[in-house]
Amino acid sequence: MQNPVPQAERQHWIGVLARARRSELLPHEAALRDVEYQLIRAPEIGMTLVRGRMGGNGAPFNVGEMSMTRCVVRLADGRTGYSYLAGRDKLHAELAALADAHLQGSQQRHWLDQVITPLANAQAEHQAQKEADTAATKVEFFTLVRGEN
Repeated sequence: MQNPVPQAERQHWIGVLARARRSELLPHEAALRDVEYQLIRAPEIGMTLVRGRMGGNGAPFNVGEMSMTRCVVRLADGRTGYSYLAGRDKLHAELAALADAHLQGSQQRHWLDQVITPLANAQAEHQAQKEADTAATKVEFFTLVRGEN
């Protein structure tokens, strides 16, 4: 087995895999499945409670529930991969869990270069475009003070 992966690095790639679309992982499906593995927790769909805070720092409140899918796989060499993602996509959850398991092995650089980095770059570009579109609609308000000072 490999040395443990730094937590922040693993959190990054699990987040990237969770935000990816199934269509972005499908080109890597054959390579991801090209290893002996077992489903510890087969992909399953459930619900999770979403909480929010007014203004980002107020008292927490329950926004509602959302669908989520989770999966846990174990490769023949003992590496365990996890995935939790928004929505109801069992195939996506299984592929993401397999990718997490592969990323913990000796071929980590390969998987980072082939899967995670391109996905992260595409997600960053999409977020930047979304922020630019939002900034274009920004309205500045100001108040005129009338009367004596």
